[in-house]
Amino acid sequence: MTNAETISKLNEALEKLINAYEVLQDSYNELENDNEALNKENDELKAKINAIESEKRDLEDNVNVLQDSTEKDSSNINSMLNKIEGLLNKKAHPFEEKKSEENNKKEEISDVRESIEDIIVDAEERSETSLENDNNKENNDSSENKIDLNRMASLLNGFNN
Repeated sequence: MTNAETISKLNEALEKLINAYEVLQDSYNELENDNEALNKENDELKAKINAIESEKRDLEDNVNVLQDSTEKDSSNINSMLNKIEGLLNKKAHPFEEKKSEENNKKEEISDVRESIEDIIVDAEERSETSLENDNNKENNDSSENKIDLNRMASLLNGFNN
């Protein structure tokens, strides 16, 4: 082999080496660009995660505030309902007393009626009329209770609004 052949072969080898280096350099640049894009995407995802975590903390704080507010409202409503119930019970007692008096009167009338029924048929009709009047009174009393209950229901609806 002559010097010219050796130089020629060395030139070819050098050209192949340069071409391979250029290909390697291009591949390295592409990998570096891909790596930069991945790093950029990673940073964006980290920023999104931080924003979501911050929003989550804010939402948890809001939930805690709402729970506290709900508990306070529930306590206030229960207190109001207890007071209303107390007022209703105070108003209900006179009605209960009247009803027990009416029941006692009915029992007395019934006893009297049993003894009179055997003797006079007319007394039976009068006692039935008396019972119907008593029933009308009971209906009137129950309608008065309904009016009070309707008032209380409207008050409660007012509290809900």
